[in-house]
Amino acid sequence: MGVKVYNTMSKQKEEFKPLRDGEVRMYVCGPTVYDYTHLGHARTYIAFDVIRRYLEHKGYTVLMVMNFTDIDDKIIRRANETGEDPKELAEKFLKYFLEDMKALKVKPADIYPRVTEHIQDIIEFVKKLEEKGYAYEGSDGVYFEVRKYQEYGKLSKINLEDLRKGARVEPGEGKRNPEDFALWKKAKPGEPKWESPWGEGRPGWHIECSTMSTKYLGEQFDIHGGGNDLIFPHHENEIAQTEACTGKEWVRYWLHTGFVMVKGEKMSKSLGNFVTIRELLQRYSAEVIRFFVLQKHYRSPLDYTEEGIQHAKNNLERLYNTLENIRIALEKAETPFKWDKEEFELYEVVRDARKKFYEAMDDDFNTAEAMKPIFEVANAVNRYLEKVEKPKESVLRKALEFFKMVSEVFGIFEDYFKEAKETKEEELIELLIEVRSALRKQKNFELADKIRSELRELGIQLEDTPQGTIWKRINV
Repeated sequence: MGVKVYNTMSKQKEEFKPLRDGEVRMYVCGPTVYDYTHLGHARTYIAFDVIRRYLEHKGYTVLMVMNFTDIDDKIIRRANETGEDPKELAEKFLKYFLEDMKALKVKPADIYPRVTEHIQDIIEFVKKLEEKGYAYEGSDGVYFEVRKYQEYGKLSKINLEDLRKGARVEPGEGKRNPEDFALWKKAKPGEPKWESPWGEGRPGWHIECSTMSTKYLGEQFDIHGGGNDLIFPHHENEIAQTEACTGKEWVRYWLHTGFVMVKGEKMSKSLGNFVTIRELLQRYSAEVIRFFVLQKHYRSPLDYTEEGIQHAKNNLERLYNTLENIRIALEKAETPFKWDKEEFELYEVVRDARKKFYEAMDDDFNTAEAMKPIFEVANAVNRYLEKVEKPKESVLRKALEFFKMVSEVFGIFEDYFKEAKETKEEELIELLIEVRSALRKQKNFELADKIRSELRELGIQLEDTPQGTIWKRINV
């Protein structure tokens, strides 16, 4: 069975077939960098991080692009409020965003294009729309004429006639119709601006994603993602201007994350009901935050409460306790010549859990359902260790391999397995030092020097001191 994804465009699950065999090209709408990242934002980026990790786990090469909106009305407004330069304000919060994502173990995108670095590309895109008759110049900017694009509303299912009812052109706006949207905004006094064929100004919001995604991923690619709030008007407008420009179906699969809710309302800066990632990380680890987010399907609403995140913390600790139980048991485990009933029982739970985990993740990346077999394995391991006096190494390692697979996909337990790997490496180095010392006592200096030389090639420097041989990691 292959992966199935829920496509916002078709409103149903579809078999995932990328445009190119073995490769997935993905674009995720990035932040407008004018404030700190809150949990509502992070939910989206953690979700798409896991989607990316799972596709890579399945063998795909994933090319991921995430934009930064570093010039926008919100940035200008915040800069005016604080007295900062808009460019410096955007740069500051862009840096904070990347720090927050790194702290949350979100893998970096392959390309992070910024609006201010693609002004000329955006101008060329708008010129093409103008040449094709979809764009026109008004008194205050260049607009996309929505009624000329016949398929407008196909993503959000919004009826254009309903959209026009009650809408009006605001005073000072130079657009012909109330539903038209800005591609280029002519400069107002004191605002950042760039030269263009329509005078000094700056890009509209929607045009940036069309321009930068097609520049780096081509005129057609596989996945476009973002939060539910971007479906309309942002993604609807992106589709209209891009497909009007290229004449091709732009994106194969549209994926959107549900809102983080606080007491029945969407977490947002405008409502002031948000908690920043920086605040959360002072109280909880990154893995607890990830675990809390992944307990719900990415499309479902996620209720944020302190009780909910504490519950996630407790559940994660249960799993870590199981990993520690496995580690301790392996120290006294025996290599068996045969398995007994208890080993086969644990093996069957691990085997079935792997199958259930893949089935859940193949079904539109259902992390909530994929959680269940993780706890089934944890419970089975603990039951097994309570039953047997001498645990069998091979069956415990199968359970450990299952948890490593979960770690790779969910981005949890990573430090645990990294530390375990480093411990094994250190034990091997210490063993080689002991062997080398014995060789030197036997005056087999040639072989002793070979060990030292080979370790140096691997980045390990041995130093003989009066207190004995020590080792250091070096750059080679």
